[in-house]
Amino acid sequence: MKKTFNPASVRRPFGNYNHGLLVPPGASLLVTSGQLGIGLDDAVPSDITAQAELCFEAIKAILKEAEMSFADVIRISGFVTRREDFPAYMAVRDRYTLDPKPVSTLLVIGGFTRPEFLVEVEVTAAKIL
Repeated sequence: MKKTFNPASVRRPFGNYNHGLLVPPGASLLVTSGQLGIGLDDAVPSDITAQAELCFEAIKAILKEAEMSFADVIRISGFVTRREDFPAYMAVRDRYTLDPKPVSTLLVIGGFTRPEFLVEVEVTAAKIL
């Protein structure tokens, strides 16, 4: 079992994530590249929610191919270009994450390789064998 850590001496998490997550020895580890909000047809939706959903659907497909699921995700790193997109991004993230909630980092950055990209998401997953 994964063990979560949210010490009383540290401010509670701002959202649905844990401060620490311990994975036992012998777990299989998967690290993804950052996924962008772009479809197979190269279409890029104009809103953050649709782009975030594409990011998480791509991650879901990668997890499935590795015989994992969002229950195995231990870390999420999200990157958005606009501070006001935090709530929409986090709402999508929270729909996909399962218990125990992974650790999570969200950064506001200056931009991506193409100006229409609003969000990028990468995960680390560990499946206990």
